[in-house]
Amino acid sequence: MKLPWKSHHEGDAPWPVVLTDESGSPPITLRPLRFRDEIGWHRVRADNANHVQPWEPTLPPGVRARPVVSFRQFVKDLDAEARADHVLPWVVDVGGRIVGQVHIFGIVRGAQQSGAVGYWLDNAVVGHGIATRAVALAIDHSLRDAGLHRIEVNIRLDNQRSLAIMRRLGLRDEGVRERFLHIDGAWRDHRSFAVTAEEIGPGGLLARLPD
Repeated sequence: MKLPWKSHHEGDAPWPVVLTDESGSPPITLRPLRFRDEIGWHRVRADNANHVQPWEPTLPPGVRARPVVSFRQFVKDLDAEARADHVLPWVVDVGGRIVGQVHIFGIVRGAQQSGAVGYWLDNAVVGHGIATRAVALAIDHSLRDAGLHRIEVNIRLDNQRSLAIMRRLGLRDEGVRERFLHIDGAWRDHRSFAVTAEEIGPGGLLARLPD
């Protein structure tokens, strides 16, 4: 069976890895953040500061923030975490432009083999199915090439766009976790969705999406 996505690893290492999906319009690529992305990354983050604020993780009172580092060090730290198998951090690239990010984080190996998904998308490209395909692409890779067994996604109850993505992908609703994450300055309830390797089918989650 021809899979609807392509992956490219550099050598035999699990990271860095580039994923592409040309099944929809526009084609999308998930790739590592690079030093030369500094201007583009800062621009899209600044343009979307208000758009992403309601869904951004924040530190609870009493928790010390990490020191601010340079963009170059930020990229190095992400790469080191990825090579240590703690996270799979991609930017979403459309036509050579960064339009968001999607990460598989909290990776646990051993008997559990699990991780979680976090993502954000440039408000300028919302409504074209890019976030849905990017999340599907990341999960498909995680449950296949990366060898994880279970992926979960936790979403605020009022985040209707992300809840719609879960419905489109057909992820299993595992119920509400009260005061689960500190988001936008307070502890927020989240609805938890999950999928395991046995559930995604031969073509992965991307195959569930309409052409």
